[in-house]
Amino acid sequence: MAKLIIAGGGLSGLSLAWFLKELRPGWEILVLEAGARAGGKAWTIKEDGFVCEKGVNGVLDNKPSTLALAARLGLEPLRSNDVARRRFVIKNGQLIQLPVSPVQFLTSKILSLPGRLRVLAEALVSKGDISKDESLADFARRRLGREAFEYLIDPMATGIYAGDPERLSLRSCFPRIHELERDYGSLIRAMIKLQREAKKRGEKGPGAGPGGVLTSFNTGMNELVDALVRVLGPAVRLNSSVASISRDNTVWHVYLQDGKEFESSHVVLACPAKAVSEVLKKTAPDIAKLALQIHYPPVSIVCTGIKQGTTENSLNGFGFLAPGDEKRSILGSLWDSSIFPNRAPEGYQLTRTLVGGVRAPDLARLPDSSLLELVVKEFTELIGLKSGPEFVKIFRWDEAIPQYEKGHHALASEIDLALRSYPGLYIRCNWLGGVSLNDSIANSERLAKQLAR
Repeated sequence: MAKLIIAGGGLSGLSLAWFLKELRPGWEILVLEAGARAGGKAWTIKEDGFVCEKGVNGVLDNKPSTLALAARLGLEPLRSNDVARRRFVIKNGQLIQLPVSPVQFLTSKILSLPGRLRVLAEALVSKGDISKDESLADFARRRLGREAFEYLIDPMATGIYAGDPERLSLRSCFPRIHELERDYGSLIRAMIKLQREAKKRGEKGPGAGPGGVLTSFNTGMNELVDALVRVLGPAVRLNSSVASISRDNTVWHVYLQDGKEFESSHVVLACPAKAVSEVLKKTAPDIAKLALQIHYPPVSIVCTGIKQGTTENSLNGFGFLAPGDEKRSILGSLWDSSIFPNRAPEGYQLTRTLVGGVRAPDLARLPDSSLLELVVKEFTELIGLKSGPEFVKIFRWDEAIPQYEKGHHALASEIDLALRSYPGLYIRCNWLGGVSLNDSIANSERLAKQLAR
């Protein structure tokens, strides 16, 4: 019988434990979470009738991992409202709706006529050096043009990574786009061919956007966390911070900060890169050094409850993102009460505004009063806020989203190679293998199957 310890009770660690329990019910599994709660960045706060997500607010249903797990836990998914398809980007101080179809793109104000024609000319651009780890910015300018980069690709990098597209790696952040250029030579030609192939199979082909419908749960993302914790029961131990680990023949020793010690045949580190580095600095200094190369910027989230009718904009949509060239003090804002029902009391709207990231880390560290003042100023200019807000809740992540910057693919390969020298040791967290919740849970299921074999 295997005894396995998972250090980290975020959704990577919790889902891994659940998958292993399902595949090998006789195994002894222990999840050690450093904090007073499990769930990591899936964290829902309910206050004064508002349902605020401190971190991730949903998953796309075009990848089955998270929602398949939820179904097996007996949870009912909550699809976002149709109005959430309306997404906006700031251009010249105005909110411009992003096109959702080729026809809309041709008439959209998001790009000038020369900018739109440059995008259409993408099919004529020769294939780049696929062996090169190209930045997202360089790729976008090369294939789509400067304007499309500034108002389509840069905001996407902001929304997903809160990162700098000049530093983010295309291959690591958006591997599917990298593969399309590699395999078809052009994104447009790839879309046309894939849509034709899908049509022959009677399926709907891929679109230009991320695809899928944003999905959550009735009372927020914490439903998934609570269900996993409930099913795992005593296998999850809170306030149990791992200080270090060591190996003696085939036995791993896990030492906690409070002096407790556990033994196991396998150890999975499902915690942020800095924590992994600290845990491994004596036993696996090569991996510890590599893990320190992962950078996490700070992000603050300002939740505001706004009385209906106190903004010139109806806030009828998903929200907006701010391109870097617009020089705004915020990264963007999500209109949560338009995205999902039951997120705000009757007569109110709930927004979540992101501040900081790689672009402006110092702004994320402003005191609460300054953060709110900054958001109110931006809302006054961008959505015509006339008064309020009447509800405010501020969340802070000192280390928010791991940055997959140029060189990340080689770094991940080096870590994978180094792990082979430490039998029974694994790393499973969102700083490797994809930052999204869907990626994290899919990777945990994959590792569970590997371990079970």
